[in-house]
Amino acid sequence: MVLMVCTGNVCRSPLAAAILRKKLAERGRDDIEVASAGTSAADGEPASEGSYLVALENGVDLSTHVARQLTTSDVDAADLVFGMSEHHVHRAAELGAAARAHLLGHYAGSAGPDAVVEDPFGGDLREYRATYQQLDGLLDRVAERLLRESGDRGAASQP
Repeated sequence: MVLMVCTGNVCRSPLAAAILRKKLAERGRDDIEVASAGTSAADGEPASEGSYLVALENGVDLSTHVARQLTTSDVDAADLVFGMSEHHVHRAAELGAAARAHLLGHYAGSAGPDAVVEDPFGGDLREYRATYQQLDGLLDRVAERLLRESGDRGAASQP
């Protein structure tokens, strides 16, 4: 399982999870589970309005998303954990992810400030669209790397 982590689990991580699912499905790989959670999530909250609308604009559905708090069980179940910022990576590591936790941008090959996905929460649709575009680009590279590293279908769930 691939686990996306942000703070509230209502903006970045649900978008990232949905985008990655779509990209993997487009590549014929629906056998890789993708989930999301937040380091300070209010369990049960829906996706933020901005994320929901921007997802719809791009053919991604967040209508069934329900926020959940990151737990040790989530981390234990994940083969890879991707944080949107270093704080998320550190929290996942504290919960036991260790070397399985990565900054999403770093895993995608980005460096410097481009490696961090800033939180659009409370911003206008332009900010959410910019976040979506950043995630879309990063996740193209992540999907390719996951597929390259997973090899055959039998190894897909263990990247």
